[in-house]
Amino acid sequence: MKTIFFSILILSCFSGTSLAADGPKVTQTQEVKTAIFAGGCFWCMQRPFDELKSQGVLSTEVGYSGGHTDRPTYEQTSAGNTGHREVIRVTYDAKRIKFKELLPVFWKNIDPFDRGGQFCDRGEQYSSAVFYSDESEKRDIAESLKVLKTRDAKFAKIETLVLPAKPFFRGEEYHQSYYEKNPIRYKYYRYQCGRDARLEKIWGPGAKH
Repeated sequence: MKTIFFSILILSCFSGTSLAADGPKVTQTQEVKTAIFAGGCFWCMQRPFDELKSQGVLSTEVGYSGGHTDRPTYEQTSAGNTGHREVIRVTYDAKRIKFKELLPVFWKNIDPFDRGGQFCDRGEQYSSAVFYSDESEKRDIAESLKVLKTRDAKFAKIETLVLPAKPFFRGEEYHQSYYEKNPIRYKYYRYQCGRDARLEKIWGPGAKH
């Protein structure tokens, strides 16, 4: 779970419940789809996909998925009691951006070699996974893995799981767009957790958000 420092600093300031998500407004010219990614602390996964809004991403939400508990809370999930991972749900217009175009953004914001969590956050609830909703998405994921392995032999050791999609439960409101609501705490958390340093080591300069 997140460091004791951040549990005291942040969680003591907030409380909330898991809420059902309201979808974005849809026009007849859009083909709206969703994708779910787990990359450790969900605060850190939202900004990279928000930056694709000019390219076809319609909205992003952080929450929980993959487990067995109905309407899990942050406290339950971070304690490892729900089977869920912290995830981000990306809603996008498939006429403008494809699922396979979201995958490079996912990969470059995680440590794909860590099976036990991500960065300073440990446990299955923080481990990385990419979820597929149909065979087409499953093939896209397989192809993206093939591309990585062709690029560099080190990617033959990827530990990120590929899993069938399960229901998504929207996280508490104070977690949504955390990087915008609490920019100083967000940046300090990333630094203290070693996320930026590790991403730059794996993916090269510029892999920071």
